[in-house]
Amino acid sequence: MVSWLSQLHFFVSLAHFLPQLSVQPSSQPEPERGLQPPPLFQLPLPTQDPSETHQQTQLRSELQLSESNPDHQHQAKPVWIRQRRLLLFLGFSFCAATLGLICYMYKNPQNRSNNQEGTETPCLSPACQWASARLSSSADPFTQPCDYFLFTCGSDRLSPDSGGGGRQRGQGIPGHPQNRRGNAVWPERRGRSKEIEDRGLREDKILNRKTVLLQYLREILESNDRPGNTAVQKAKGFYHSCLDTKSIESAGAEPFLTLIQKLGGWAVSGQWNQTDLNSTLSLLMRDYATFPFFNLYVGKDPNDIARGTTKRYIQIDQPDLLIPIEWNSKTHKSQAKTQTLRPFLASCQRYLALLGAPPSSSMIHVGTFISLSSELAVAAAPLHYRLSKGQLYQRMTIKELQSQAPAIDWLGCLQAAFRPLSLIEDDPVLLHNLPYIVQMSRIIGKWLNKHELSTSGPLHTYMVLNLLHTLTPALDSRFSETAESLSAALGNTEEVAPRWKDCVLETERGFELVLTDLLSERTAHREAEEIIQNIFSSFKSKLHELKWTDQESLQFVMKKVQSLIPRLWTTKKSSSEAEIDLLFSKVHCRPNPPKTHLSSLNSSWKQTAPLTLSPVCFQVTVSTHSFFSNYVQLLSLWQRRWRKLLTEETEAVDILSVTPFLRGNELLFPMGMFVPPLFHPTYPRAMNYGVMGFLIAKDILHLILPDIYSQSQTVRAVGDCVWAHYLTVTEKAGRGGVFSLTAAQQQEAWVQYSALQIALQAYHQSLKNHPRDTSISGLSHTRLFLTSFSQVNCDSDPYHESMPLEPSFLITVICAKSDLCPTSLQCPNKTQQHSLQTC
Repeated sequence: MVSWLSQLHFFVSLAHFLPQLSVQPSSQPEPERGLQPPPLFQLPLPTQDPSETHQQTQLRSELQLSESNPDHQHQAKPVWIRQRRLLLFLGFSFCAATLGLICYMYKNPQNRSNNQEGTETPCLSPACQWASARLSSSADPFTQPCDYFLFTCGSDRLSPDSGGGGRQRGQGIPGHPQNRRGNAVWPERRGRSKEIEDRGLREDKILNRKTVLLQYLREILESNDRPGNTAVQKAKGFYHSCLDTKSIESAGAEPFLTLIQKLGGWAVSGQWNQTDLNSTLSLLMRDYATFPFFNLYVGKDPNDIARGTTKRYIQIDQPDLLIPIEWNSKTHKSQAKTQTLRPFLASCQRYLALLGAPPSSSMIHVGTFISLSSELAVAAAPLHYRLSKGQLYQRMTIKELQSQAPAIDWLGCLQAAFRPLSLIEDDPVLLHNLPYIVQMSRIIGKWLNKHELSTSGPLHTYMVLNLLHTLTPALDSRFSETAESLSAALGNTEEVAPRWKDCVLETERGFELVLTDLLSERTAHREAEEIIQNIFSSFKSKLHELKWTDQESLQFVMKKVQSLIPRLWTTKKSSSEAEIDLLFSKVHCRPNPPKTHLSSLNSSWKQTAPLTLSPVCFQVTVSTHSFFSNYVQLLSLWQRRWRKLLTEETEAVDILSVTPFLRGNELLFPMGMFVPPLFHPTYPRAMNYGVMGFLIAKDILHLILPDIYSQSQTVRAVGDCVWAHYLTVTEKAGRGGVFSLTAAQQQEAWVQYSALQIALQAYHQSLKNHPRDTSISGLSHTRLFLTSFSQVNCDSDPYHESMPLEPSFLITVICAKSDLCPTSLQCPNKTQQHSLQTC
């Protein structure tokens, strides 16, 4: 079939041989006329043939010449009159042919798709080459539509009859983010059982944004760039020492046993200096981020936030007890789980054996440890109970806390934990379970006064085993395997993370500032800001399309939305390489803390030999073969982060955050969202909008959903419409027992369908403003958008459990309106096809 451009060329060529006269001269050139496609398809026109371009240029030149020569016009006027009918006829024929061709093209999506594909400018960047291989290896919704009708998000989680079939996209593709068996991306731990592997493969059907970010940080840490930056090299050295399992295994338990000697020994090993409880506790808090009897962190007071104050406070909470406990709702007390005491006892014995404890005495120490742990557990309470009793964020001064719980030297311990900050007795702290803190103090006092146990040091053993728990990630695999065995005995079926992932997380704990700088350096800020703004603008347009209960409801939601400022979440003050290097190279000296005497201290304490808190000079040095020493330094770096949080008003960027959140009137999008393979500045915009645009829109809708759901009638109607599509196309509508959607499922179906619409609208608006876009595999822009979206699969977020169908099926719903898609979606395996309405 002759294209419309070829016919246009024919009429232009024919007109070229006619006398070139204008009816009325004009001093201004006439605007160039062109055929504009509908707003939804602002695509570049196909490339013209050079000969056609030359002839059109010649035609325009002769037209201009004729306009500039009035005499020539006057002489040719009789000719114009004689040929007027012919020109009118040709003009009407040209318009009719052009309109007919346009109607034909837009009434035949398959033909339009074939014409468009292969004419787009190809993207040849390395990222696009990888994406092209990924697309070619995955099921295409337009060439393999049946694959999108056969399974739900999460396989057989929701469907009452989980028969179906079909293959999972990405399964078996080397290097695919959804495929952990691709060794280039997902190195597996050896010796894992087949059951765990199968479970992991099922879970990998969900694209986990956090895992994608960790994989990207891994690539940064394993890269060889920036060799001169000392802080970066220290971060990379720490990461590689974490991966060096051979050195860790050969060191065994010796590093930990050496550390115990620095703490005054241990009665289990037969040598203990009977060190003072509070001196040992101060050391554990200061140097090893270990809090055996209570938890310590820094945070804000919600009451202050409501008043517009952002001050941070030291917060004291109940500890993360090592002994497994359960809550008794009748007695309102916690208690040790009797069915788990045996495996817990076995794990404690195993730890002592690994540390060289004599079998004859280890049972005594294990028994007292379990007994003390059980007493402390009774006073602990779950969060919901403490919330109902108003026990959270109770404010008091350090002096008042000392009077309530005198067994702990609170000022001395807090000074040690937050050095070099100066704390005084009148400084406020926030308590999250004061009854536990009071009871904990009584229990410690009681155990201190048990003279028959003075030589075995049960409180000291309790602190040492808590320190062992802190340092287990830095010890050989025997310790971690013991912890995993206990976890499995407690019913925890969570898959063991690969070593590289743990190492990335541990590196981030100590070198967060370094990794934040490296991530910011690699983030395409301009492209990320652009897609954020465009999606947010499209989201606001979507709100006007919804059916609201009344006009006031729309105004209420729009007023809230209009007040929001969406932006990329980055550090307001970027640090230079020199500043970061200085931070990780200078020596930090902690002076000897003054001896604190408080009248409220319990005079019945047994005065044992205090540990000497000599001035400690700390310099960040990384050993390539001693992960244990590196890990101990990491704990000190972690504590330094706390001190920084307590004194600085600015909010630190959370490098591991992967979803947007609201802070005041700001809608902040973390940098960790915009990483490959989900987003890349060299990708075609169609690909970025189809993947990241959809995720951004979905996140925004979830944040605003409570207001929309309560004020709009559309959520339920659209959710049911999408579900009706699914039942019809999968031929489940006529079966008995097909369940209807719950409110949560209706909401999620509406959220994801609306997010796809918002992202598609934003992309088409982007094409309208900037018509140029590249493509991959010769796909038309809209087809590339939808194909890229189909690979997102079920994104791992708190709401994916509520999605009643495979998100890629939403393409079928979108394509129910035939002029939206480059080709119709028909599954030849289906004997029954229906004309579906637009949701």
